[in-house]
Amino acid sequence: MSTASLPALTCLHKPIDTSPHKFGWLRDSSDIADDPEALRQRMAEEGYLYLPGYLDRQQVIEARRELTKRLAEKGLLQPDTDPMEAIAKEGINVGFMPELAHDNPSLWQVLYSGRMMKFYEQLLGGEVRHFDYTWVRAVSPGNSTPPHCDIVYMGRGTHNLFTSWTPIDDIDLMEGGLMILENSHKHSRLREVYCQKDVDTWCENRPDKRPGTGAFGMLSKNPSRLRDHLGGRWLTSPLFRMGDLLAFNVYLVHASLDNRSKRIRLSTDSRYQLASEPVDERWVGEHPMGHGGAALRPVIC
Repeated sequence: MSTASLPALTCLHKPIDTSPHKFGWLRDSSDIADDPEALRQRMAEEGYLYLPGYLDRQQVIEARRELTKRLAEKGLLQPDTDPMEAIAKEGINVGFMPELAHDNPSLWQVLYSGRMMKFYEQLLGGEVRHFDYTWVRAVSPGNSTPPHCDIVYMGRGTHNLFTSWTPIDDIDLMEGGLMILENSHKHSRLREVYCQKDVDTWCENRPDKRPGTGAFGMLSKNPSRLRDHLGGRWLTSPLFRMGDLLAFNVYLVHASLDNRSKRIRLSTDSRYQLASEPVDERWVGEHPMGHGGAALRPVIC
């Protein structure tokens, strides 16, 4: 699909330049899905692996059924519509709903068993553990995810850590799926400065500089200017489908397009590493602490 005839796209309500040298499509890695060495080499080179249709689509549909049922029970969907369509109730404003993953076996089956775990066992070459915390994105119309790298939110354990972005919907450009910034995981200045941050540290000697709960991880409020500064292209897919898998390392800059549909866009972020390596204590256990509170660490600035 050519980028020349695309509709106007935005992120954080700012226009995305879709000219060919600034915007493009993710590379399909389905041809190497069962070649561990090739997977590792491409991940190192490109910072991500996109495998359309790799997961069991029917399992993802069942996970969607449970999530949309819960959205309906919370009164977030338009009355008298099919919950599976996830038509947003007028005026609602939601984006991050990790509680939707609690006691949710149909979602856990997609993210923490079967094909997903096989993929990471191949990529990492050993026994894999996943974080116990699941990030569920239930993004209402008008909202998006700002540009960031994951390392600033979860860097207290191994940095040989990977994210799966899993669409729990068939997401076209107007609904606004994930986009990654090409080759940003190799940007030395980004790794030396921004990627050294931990959003849950605060300056003990600067009480005016206390962080919020993760808000300090945003890289920019203008994704096009960020692209101009870092180089590369914003890459996405014209259509993400349930069953697709997009995996990337924690140094890769990513964001999402604005949701300009009438639906609540559903997706998840889940994290994976070798079981033998240190794990970030914020995201494991029966009740992970997450950001803020007990996770805060004072430092002298």
